[in-house]
Amino acid sequence: MTSRLYIDVHIVQTVPPANLNRDDQGNPKEAVYGGVRRSRVSSQAWKRATRIHFDAQAPEQDRATRTKRITAELAERIARNTGLDKAPATRIAATLLEQLGLSAGKKVGETAYLLFYGNAQLDTVADLVTDRATELAALDDKALSETLKAIPVAEKFTTGHPMGVALFGRMVANIPALNVDASVQVAHALSTHETQLEFDYFTAVDDENEKEETGAGMIGTIGFNSATLYRYAALGLEQLTANLGGDTGAALDAVGSFVDSFARSAPTGYQNSFAHRTRPSLVAVVVRQDQPVNLVSAFEEPLPTEAGVAAASARRLAEEHTTACRMWGDTPLYSAASHTFTPGDLRTKDTTEALTQAFGEPVAFPQLISGLRARLATSMEDPA
Repeated sequence: MTSRLYIDVHIVQTVPPANLNRDDQGNPKEAVYGGVRRSRVSSQAWKRATRIHFDAQAPEQDRATRTKRITAELAERIARNTGLDKAPATRIAATLLEQLGLSAGKKVGETAYLLFYGNAQLDTVADLVTDRATELAALDDKALSETLKAIPVAEKFTTGHPMGVALFGRMVANIPALNVDASVQVAHALSTHETQLEFDYFTAVDDENEKEETGAGMIGTIGFNSATLYRYAALGLEQLTANLGGDTGAALDAVGSFVDSFARSAPTGYQNSFAHRTRPSLVAVVVRQDQPVNLVSAFEEPLPTEAGVAAASARRLAEEHTTACRMWGDTPLYSAASHTFTPGDLRTKDTTEALTQAFGEPVAFPQLISGLRARLATSMEDPA
């Protein structure tokens, strides 16, 4: 039995003029916190960016996908395995998936819900009918349905979860048996300071009509802002291990891959217009045994928008962590940080000292992940 361990991931990251995650008006999402308007990036946006980055590092068979086109994906596998034409393969796939009870979507061949599943899980379902495909294709609809009822399709989607599903979970509103409780929680990223919405007025010139007309071929505006963001995620190791069928080695691998992808990923909204990709100034991990702790309260009083916002944000975060530990009388099982601030720089000397007091001596990011894994492995071997 895995002991109850929670991994908090705290990130301070500065983003230049950008529109990472737009609202229904096409402008960057915002939120009022501490009495002022902040830049906001929704948890859904950063979770998807993390998941895409996470899957890109995994072998094809270990990846997961979320789609309404599961019937077409299964039919493609059946056709590839058996040589059947598309139509009979699709008929078999649709009948197999009837067992899941997924409602039909508005478009032909689509389900009403996005289903998050592993490639290996769908491969396993396709393998169930590979040896009988020609025989099954010859049956009428009633006989095909009766024959395929005996095949344990639902079981293949409730076991053998890939790391992505084990981390981010799966919810199908009207089919609780398919639900997987997420082991990861991601907060909405918030700027540590007040932000102002700005607009980029742009024009586009028609290259083939430049001599005849002097005006623009197109005119428009894009909303943007720039911000230093506080990003936070929490991971429950006990839930993650359970989702992976008790495989502690896979759980430890998933923790490292998640921290890496959460730190390195970014939503892609308007990325061609703003080239907004940056890396964090600070990544801190804290392992706790009681509960996850979001440190956004460090920024309830917004930082003044002056030079050195990133350093001031990191210092505030470190001080909040130290103060909270002292107030509640608890000591985290493990703390570590990787950051860009140096004690030799007088502008960041106070920040470096605060970070060291809170999280220990800084380490390079790869060592942050390897050290986290080693500490978790020790705790899992000896929960006491």
